[in-house]
Amino acid sequence: MGCTMPAPPKNRLRTSLLILLWLGLSALAGWGSYHVARDYALDSLQVDGNHRLDLYTASLQREIDKYAFLPGVMALQPQVQSLLQVPDDAGLTLYVNRYLEALSQSAGTLSVYLLDHSGRVLAASNWQRADSFVGEDLSFRPYVQQALRQGYGRYFGIGTTRGEPGYYLTTPLGQGEQRGIAVVKVGLSLLEHSWAAAESPVFVSDENTVLMLSNVPQWRFTTLDVLDDAQRARLKSSLKYNQQALQPLNWKILDSSLQGNSAVQLVELPGGVDASPGYSSGQFLALSRTLAGSPWKMTVLLPLASALPLAQSRAWLTAVMVALGLMLLALLLQRRSHLREQLAARQALQQAHDALERQVQQRTAQLQSANTALQQEVAERMQAEVTLRAAQDELVQAGKLAVIGKLSTEVAHELNQPLAALRALAGNSQRFLERSQTDMVQSNLQRMADLSDRMGRITGQLRNFARRSLDMPQAVPLADVMEPALALMQPRMDRCGAEVVCDIPAQLRVLCDTNRVQQVLINLLGNALDAMLQQSTPRIEIGGEVKDGQAHISVRDHGPGLSEQALAHLFQPFFTTKLKGEGLGLGLSLSSDIAKASGGCLQGRNHPEGGAVFTLSLPLADTQPLL
Repeated sequence: MGCTMPAPPKNRLRTSLLILLWLGLSALAGWGSYHVARDYALDSLQVDGNHRLDLYTASLQREIDKYAFLPGVMALQPQVQSLLQVPDDAGLTLYVNRYLEALSQSAGTLSVYLLDHSGRVLAASNWQRADSFVGEDLSFRPYVQQALRQGYGRYFGIGTTRGEPGYYLTTPLGQGEQRGIAVVKVGLSLLEHSWAAAESPVFVSDENTVLMLSNVPQWRFTTLDVLDDAQRARLKSSLKYNQQALQPLNWKILDSSLQGNSAVQLVELPGGVDASPGYSSGQFLALSRTLAGSPWKMTVLLPLASALPLAQSRAWLTAVMVALGLMLLALLLQRRSHLREQLAARQALQQAHDALERQVQQRTAQLQSANTALQQEVAERMQAEVTLRAAQDELVQAGKLAVIGKLSTEVAHELNQPLAALRALAGNSQRFLERSQTDMVQSNLQRMADLSDRMGRITGQLRNFARRSLDMPQAVPLADVMEPALALMQPRMDRCGAEVVCDIPAQLRVLCDTNRVQQVLINLLGNALDAMLQQSTPRIEIGGEVKDGQAHISVRDHGPGLSEQALAHLFQPFFTTKLKGEGLGLGLSLSSDIAKASGGCLQGRNHPEGGAVFTLSLPLADTQPLL
């Protein structure tokens, strides 16, 4: 059963980057297509919106212009001019009231009335109604002040008497104190009714952003902006909008950079009453135009519900088409790349085969040459190792002879005493023979034999110590290794008066070359004696213990201890603290090498209570030596 090997990390990274690039290009194409389609849809909406604005603006202007002649008609009536001169004439007032009533009915206005120069109503078309404002003082109304100030007035507001919204056209009449003001109030409800059939919202806002006219009844007298307290107080004092709450229209501008227009979001209608569910909420394109000769602004809202989804659909379609195109292009490129790779692989395989044949031939020749050189190098290394080992043996042997040279005086002194005793005993034996005292002669001979054995042991120990080592580790009791070394050093220790305390367990067995380890011990004992030359009662303490799986032999003196310089260079060849001519500085270095060759080590330190301590570690008899 086979298994599929995972793709290398580099291939996975390359595939991930290509997928990201594919998605990015597809998304970029969709994004570009969306903006192109959206711009095209917005252009179409703007053309439609501008056309609607033209129609609505023309209808509003026509509705207002057809009443603009009425103040002029009133000025042509002689009774109107006469009433301004004689305002208290009851008959004249009745005539003018009836005239204004007939004029209003024939023109279709809300009301027509005449004011004197102080703003008091002299006559009105509604003179017979209970809410007639004949005799009222309207001087505070902005359209009255506007007519007195500018010579004419155009004003939209809500009447203070009946609360009826309308458009006021005012024109001054007469001259001087007989000057009056003709007022025509026009209702625009018919115009709003004509807009009700429109497919999209349309409204007219004034300089205070208050919606005066709209085909959505719930929007009337709402505000495009949120009014602050100061603005509300000013509008309330002017009574322009009477008691209207002037709540803000719940809309939000989404984008104000759509070719000079804005995209808006209608959240909900004020008051929660929805009389036009078709366009009471959603996203719209707002197109606005300022009406000529007034601060009014007409705005048409065109729903984006049909334009944006279409743009999104085109964007998705474009993204899918681009993604498929890129996939086909990738497959084509992959196929071509695969063919190129196959061709290149064939060529590379042939080149690799030819190169491999050449490399095999070259490598065979190199291996033959290297084999010859390696055999020669091995022979040279073996010869160098033999020479090095011989030099080491010679150096160790020289160290032994150096030790024997140091012991020669003590050995000679040790042999002189038995020799002198032998000579005296031999002379005494001759006299005892002359006297036929055979018992005494026999006693002298026995004593002479004992002295000869003693001299033989001393010379035998020297002979054994001077003998070359055979490099054959053996399992021996540590006490048997220590005893010959103490025997060789005994003459010198006796001469120095040194006290030696040796505590070596009898059962402690080590694996070592006895002759070489004795050389190390003799060197340590000699150094201990040298360190205590100035003391009257030198003392050497020798101990043995098992620690960390090895036998540890410690040799401690009671001298001044080791200096910092000596501790730093303790086992360095040719380093010595002795006087010139008294040592070569090779004793501790050779002793350290012997300890390492035996599978142990040699360490030196100062004892906390004074003096120096050297510790020789050796393998136990049941372990193998470290070679």
